[in-house]
Amino acid sequence: MHNVHFNMTSCFFSFQTLTSTSVTKGGLSTGDVAALYKYKNTVIDVKLDTASTISTTLTFNDVLPSTKTIASFKLPDYNSGKLEVQYFHDHATLTTAVALKQSPVIDVSATVGTPTIALGAEAGYDTSSGGFTKYTAGISVTRPDSSASVILGDKGDSIKASYLHHLDLLKKSAAVAEITRKFSTNENTFTVGGSFAVDPLTQVKARLNNRGKLGALLQHEIIPKSVFTVSGEIDTKALDKNPRFGLAIALKP
Repeated sequence: MHNVHFNMTSCFFSFQTLTSTSVTKGGLSTGDVAALYKYKNTVIDVKLDTASTISTTLTFNDVLPSTKTIASFKLPDYNSGKLEVQYFHDHATLTTAVALKQSPVIDVSATVGTPTIALGAEAGYDTSSGGFTKYTAGISVTRPDSSASVILGDKGDSIKASYLHHLDLLKKSAAVAEITRKFSTNENTFTVGGSFAVDPLTQVKARLNNRGKLGALLQHEIIPKSVFTVSGEIDTKALDKNPRFGLAIALKP
């Protein structure tokens, strides 16, 4: 990933970042190039990927007090358009998203709480079939040195509980444990992981679940605000399969 920042005060639009990413999986490489522009309270994000798909997102801030409006679409998929309105309050948020097509899907999500405890829920409704595409609810508790959450998802078919504990006062190192229960298949998935600050500029993260999936990530701050990342994932129970690798660079002045 490459991020380059320019400040063009003499133009109507401010060119903020230029980003590129590349991922290799199974010997195949995919990537994209993205550009971000700002004009007053409007942000324009355009991305072109290797499949010749153009993704555009328009964000309008404070059209109404404490709101954000987001319009997005992809070309050549003309049915991919979506309009989203977000409302923010000190102790609550409300988001509504509508697909811009003949029979739209409507998504609604809401959260309410304090810095210590929060409740949230989301639902999706398909106007063509007249049924819910999803509904999820969860609760989280946050303390100075730890956080825990329980999420009921997949339309009530799964429940996930997770716990994170910070190992230092700066919260740069942490241990994580997670368990997921899927009721329809009677399956449990256990995941353990953590992050460790090797030094003030380098951080390592890793995770392993009971299915043998091992993932790791290394981040190093080359210069202030500029980060180099190497990531990978391997199936320890199927070592004959090609592992997944990723590289990213974020450069900011």
